[in-house]
Amino acid sequence: MTHRLSTSLLRRLQQTGCLLRPTALALGLGPSLATGALAQSQAPGEPDLPAIVVVAPTDSSTISGEEAAQVTLFTSDTGSLFGRLPGGATWGAGGVSSLPVVNGMGADRVQIAINGMIFSPACPNEMNPPLSYLNPAMVSKVKVYTATAPVSVGGDYTGARADVTLAPPAFTPGQTLTTSGSVSGFYRSNGNSYGVDLNATVSNEDTSVTYTGGWARASDYTSGNGTVIKSTMYETQNHALSVSKKFQDQIITFQIGGQFIPYQGFVNQYMDMTDNKSIFVNGSYEGMFDWGKLEANTFFNRVRHTMGFIEPDKSGDMPMDTRSTDMGYAVKGTIGISNIDIVRVGNDLYYNKLDDWWPPVDGSMMMGPNTFENINNGQRLRFGYYAEWERQLNAQWSTIVGLRNDIVWMNAGDVQGYNQMMYGANAAAFNALNHERTDFNIDGSAILRYQPTNSSQYELAFARKTRSPNLYERYAWSTNAMAMDMIGWFGDGNGYVGNIELVPEKANTVSFTATWNDPAKKVWELRASPYYSYVQDYIDVQRCALAGCLANLPNNLTASDTFVFLQFANVDAWLYGVNIDGKLALWDNSTFGQGVFRGALNFVRGQRTDGINLYHIMPVNATLALDHTLGNWTTSFEVQLVGEKTEVSQVHNELETAAYALLNFRTSYQLQRLRVDFGIANILDTEYDLPLGGANLVNYQVSSMMGTSSAWGYSVAGPGRSINTRVTLNF
Repeated sequence: MTHRLSTSLLRRLQQTGCLLRPTALALGLGPSLATGALAQSQAPGEPDLPAIVVVAPTDSSTISGEEAAQVTLFTSDTGSLFGRLPGGATWGAGGVSSLPVVNGMGADRVQIAINGMIFSPACPNEMNPPLSYLNPAMVSKVKVYTATAPVSVGGDYTGARADVTLAPPAFTPGQTLTTSGSVSGFYRSNGNSYGVDLNATVSNEDTSVTYTGGWARASDYTSGNGTVIKSTMYETQNHALSVSKKFQDQIITFQIGGQFIPYQGFVNQYMDMTDNKSIFVNGSYEGMFDWGKLEANTFFNRVRHTMGFIEPDKSGDMPMDTRSTDMGYAVKGTIGISNIDIVRVGNDLYYNKLDDWWPPVDGSMMMGPNTFENINNGQRLRFGYYAEWERQLNAQWSTIVGLRNDIVWMNAGDVQGYNQMMYGANAAAFNALNHERTDFNIDGSAILRYQPTNSSQYELAFARKTRSPNLYERYAWSTNAMAMDMIGWFGDGNGYVGNIELVPEKANTVSFTATWNDPAKKVWELRASPYYSYVQDYIDVQRCALAGCLANLPNNLTASDTFVFLQFANVDAWLYGVNIDGKLALWDNSTFGQGVFRGALNFVRGQRTDGINLYHIMPVNATLALDHTLGNWTTSFEVQLVGEKTEVSQVHNELETAAYALLNFRTSYQLQRLRVDFGIANILDTEYDLPLGGANLVNYQVSSMMGTSSAWGYSVAGPGRSINTRVTLNF
């Protein structure tokens, strides 16, 4: 027998502050029975839908659509949103293709879901990560869960999970169609970057049609000392159209979208993106029933990707092509089994097919006469299911426990190189192996929350999360120097080869999050979250000891001042750190408006059990800001402080970077439907190197018998001063 929360119990729990009304939840640690569009679409005067609500999350963060739109004043890279989160950062890549990091874990360890769609790597350099398929202004909401999130959030990740909402349904009262939206344009002086964003919605009480999209273009940017950082130009456009229909307590949504990137330079890669096209379709369902809520979605995504060289920063002829297909579904049921108990059960399936081939180059003996097959008919199928139980023990205490199983099947076909002489032995050795692998992954999570008053909340969480290797980590096969240099999303200039014997990595993470605030949550708030993670079989790299690697560089195992050759390998590792953030209202009066101080401090340390530092660990960093609102004016002064990076990965020959401070300014004025934004990034035109930017492979070249090659020892400098403007018209 199922139950709904009684009205008296619901009111009592809400009065204690332990529960939030469903319309106040962005996306909880699991959806409430009345969250999302079903609750938000109610017209004034309509009765509340039957609801079971969940405890507000503490060890998670939300970025609103308004915050995402503000980011476009400074960048067109949606991945940069992670820099606004506790413990968040990004690996430097192309201008719209950075890879997210949370608490020291980056790239594939952070799973991105866009309206439930999960996109697998479709490039050996991961030049087209999931967030590159959205302009920042297209984002309605980003909810980021750390490694200790409940199992209902998802599987096959060890660092974090981000749920990105794109064009959610918006209904309006009555049958009369209502039109709303906005159009905006921007310009940034550094890199001569400009573009436009558009969103429009036509809706009534049961139908919602929304288009959102944008286009952006930029040239190479300059650093603080005036150096042009080559291969940082890009052009991108993204589009999405959603149609939603509401039937009483049910909503069905259909969405179609696509992307076109004609070019994008990569200063820390040997190749550039010379074409990227994609198209996706997505369908979702939300339904309310007497027993609870049912959610389901299914999707299909197709990517066609090409790498090459963009003149004049890079030159040559070496086309590399990728075709990738992603499809899947997810079903989740949230069931109220009593006044204090919620059970979530679900099942999901994700399939990826990947072909990665490099056509022969006319007239080249090294790159011909055959097509180089890097990944041939690569397939990755994940089938997962889970059960989770949440209980409100009393007005102060609550728990969530869950168990999840994901089965991952992987396989790939036989391969060949450009020619038999240079690649035949490698290809024959790989083809002789059994390529089929099956991983049986078990995840679990347990969360205990305590909220003694409206002014404090504490959460202790433990989780085991598992991630299976991606297709490149397992199946990249060639030890030829040129081929190895084409593999890897680390931006370090090193060459990589896969390891078919890799096993999944298992992260065992414990975190404690404490939040304090004034009772009204208007004057001050402070949150601190220390964490520790021990990762068994962490998928890292070792210096490659295969014969081919040693032929490329005889001292490959010991070299410390050059690019090296690496093979993916399992090692044990640990990470620990703490994130602290808060805000304090400084003044609030009619004369001077409102002034708020906000700040954040992030620290993380990561190392393997053999003493090797983990790669791309962000040094200690802090943000201090003063936000001021007066009438229609909103202004922010922000200081970004980043410590020196000295704990670098010895196996990668990672470069150290110096400490730096950046001063940024932003102001906006709202006049009815018109909004004007103005900002200055890096006001002092500071020269600095990006701690996670990798190696500059373009600006610094050396001559050799084979022509020119990239010089080791140079980091990627960050952008210098940029004067930015944005104008938005709402309608």
